[in-house]
Amino acid sequence: QIAKLTSDQVAALTTTQFKAMSADQVAALTSAQVAAIETADLAVSTTAQVAALTTAQVAKLTTDQVVALGTAQVKALTTAQVAAMTTAQVAAMETVDFAALTVTQIAAMTTAQAVAFTTSQMVALSTAQTAALTTAQISKLTTAQVAAMETVDVAALTTAQAAALTTAQVVALDTAQFKALSTAQLSALTTAQVAAIETADLAVLGTAQIASMTTSQVAKLTTAQVVALSTAQIKALTT
Repeated sequence: QIAKLTSDQVAALTTTQFKAMSADQVAALTSAQVAAIETADLAVSTTAQVAALTTAQVAKLTTDQVVALGTAQVKALTTAQVAAMTTAQVAAMETVDFAALTVTQIAAMTTAQAVAFTTSQMVALSTAQTAALTTAQISKLTTAQVAAMETVDVAALTTAQAAALTTAQVVALDTAQFKALSTAQLSALTTAQVAAIETADLAVLGTAQIASMTTSQVAKLTTAQVVALSTAQIKALTT
């Protein structure tokens, strides 16, 4: 019976009527019916109703419908549902809802979805969410996304994530972000990444950071990078 309701009939449901639907009834809706759900109805939907949506239904939600979801509803999405979202849907998520995503949900996203993160969403990421990004997701981020990362989030990157940054992403990091890198993160960088560090970024590194660099990394410094080192940084190089 539920599946036979027209899109107009679904759209005509009041918030009270929609909220009264069981999870099984919601799951029985066709993709066309789901797309017809009023944003006001989705806004009052229960977490059980949201979790009951099939991946096909989730993929058919309009961006306005995605925006209508609250933080509790967004957190109720399964990892399969999150992975089924379109890039447009991901980009449409309000920052408060994006920040509410669990680390498991973040890690479940595809690389295409990660590339769809807006710069505002990148800023909204918590340190835990940042650390949950897969290395594949990290390596696909645009330079604009990397540049938008807050220093605390850059500092939260795992050594594996730091090593996954492309040389273009390394160049995109500003001096404040570079200064936020830990000694463990710096020593985890590949020689190609080290060679890509801009002289201005290298110049702001502390002596402990310089001392943490491996001999292989130091050997790959360009002459311009070496010239940019301060006397204190030179003195910090180990023998």
